[in-house]
Amino acid sequence: MEQSSCFTVGQRVHSSTDPRRVGTVKYVGNVEGYSGTWVGVEWDNEGDGKHDGSINGVRYFQARSQNSASFVRPHNVSPGISLLQALKLRYKTHSTKEDEEEMYVLSGSNQRVSVQLVGKEKIEEKLSKFEELKSASISYLGVSIPGGPDEIRAAVPNLKELDLTGNLISDWKDVGSICEQLPDLVALNLSNNSMMQNVTGLPLLKGIRVLVLNNAGINWSQVEILERSLPVIEELHLRGNNLSTIKTTSSPTVQGFDSLRLLNLEDNCIAEWTEILKLSQLKSLEQLYLNKNKLTSIFYPDDNKIQELLSNRDSHEESYLPFQNLRCLLLGSNNINDPASIDALNSFPKLIDTRLSDNPITDPGRGGMPRYVLVARLAKVEILNGSEIGARERKESEIRYVRLVMSKLLDNPEEIARLHPRLVELKKFHGIEDERPSVGAAGPQKMATGLLSVTLKCVGPSMGEKLQLTKKLPATTTVGKLKVLCESFFKLKSLKLRLFLHEEGSPLPILLDDEMASLMDVGVGNESMILVDEES
Repeated sequence: MEQSSCFTVGQRVHSSTDPRRVGTVKYVGNVEGYSGTWVGVEWDNEGDGKHDGSINGVRYFQARSQNSASFVRPHNVSPGISLLQALKLRYKTHSTKEDEEEMYVLSGSNQRVSVQLVGKEKIEEKLSKFEELKSASISYLGVSIPGGPDEIRAAVPNLKELDLTGNLISDWKDVGSICEQLPDLVALNLSNNSMMQNVTGLPLLKGIRVLVLNNAGINWSQVEILERSLPVIEELHLRGNNLSTIKTTSSPTVQGFDSLRLLNLEDNCIAEWTEILKLSQLKSLEQLYLNKNKLTSIFYPDDNKIQELLSNRDSHEESYLPFQNLRCLLLGSNNINDPASIDALNSFPKLIDTRLSDNPITDPGRGGMPRYVLVARLAKVEILNGSEIGARERKESEIRYVRLVMSKLLDNPEEIARLHPRLVELKKFHGIEDERPSVGAAGPQKMATGLLSVTLKCVGPSMGEKLQLTKKLPATTTVGKLKVLCESFFKLKSLKLRLFLHEEGSPLPILLDDEMASLMDVGVGNESMILVDEES
């Protein structure tokens, strides 16, 4: 029988020489001008192919890009292996003498020194005992089928975690067969498997608590169907599935998922916050990951919006406070650009952890808010961008923020109330009184002429080792003036300086590039650290 007879259109395959080079069969048959049978494959990685499904002016299938398709001989692609075969390949393969000879490091004289793995035999022996195996990773091994009836159950009866990333599984019936044979399985990773759109044949998966479907071609309609088979699911990962909408069928909000604590929707295409609001009735949801989407603003629903969301629900369905248990909301790398979105986070009942980095509103280089302003505006957040907010940082940030706002909007209370909703509360909490301009012989004196204690530290490569200095400077000192002062303090007349504000909790220092801005304008507060660097 010709090997080509085992390939069908739509089948998942991988290159015979590289199981990470995975694709889908789009054509099986003759190719004009060439002898024999050919298999037309569209590869998952666009650069792996040579054309778009046509050759010499004849089109055999339409690929999604100019370089994602190839015609290959049947023996150059593999239909895959069974799960048990992959387990044996990964865990029962002992290293040969040739393998061990290839394990070496180079000595100082460039001689090979053999490396011995201490305890290797014990590890290999333990992993080869399938009946004791509780966690298995068989990623990118070309698994395409479960195997014979009950052979998985007999081989690995105690398996709790299974990673099938990057294999050839596409049929949900096969997923069901695998899970049914593994009664103790609680975590399953199917990332980078191209799953069928038709979710059928999936039994009730009573034990699955963690399901990972990153880059699996999943849409929300499939997620709704999957929910019926996942009664105890606690974590659902859906990264990189090109999701732009959360399309519900029977209700305006997502129903079910009573045990779901973590939902990962990172690296998708969601642009409208109203889509995210459809998740607001997930009563157990504690962590929602939305990094790398296209969100431009967020808001917490008011009473009218809540009524709108619940208006088309069945009367027997319970309703909850929106996002009632959400503690962690990750919003990094979106397009959020309005202060109101930051203030809206204060309305989430239990939110204490958020990520806002790589948004226009949080990028001081693009006119966004520095960290201390974010800390001051976010009343309940304890962890910002992965860094814990300590009591000292919060106090200093809030005081700096209040004084900054008062110096700019002192005579415009309506603007203050609209743009800075926490200002009155913070002034009262920290006992900061209004400081009105006073008129003296030299004319009006602005507020914020007090002195700031600032530490200056040289970090430029050609500056040599210089002791850091702590100076008291007026808050109205401009960045340009401070550069001149640094030249004098550190005797750096021949260098062109760059200044950076190093804030506690921020992963990177902030470049102070506006020479006309005052220290207060750019967020320098009492006991701030400024790094003195040089232009390259």
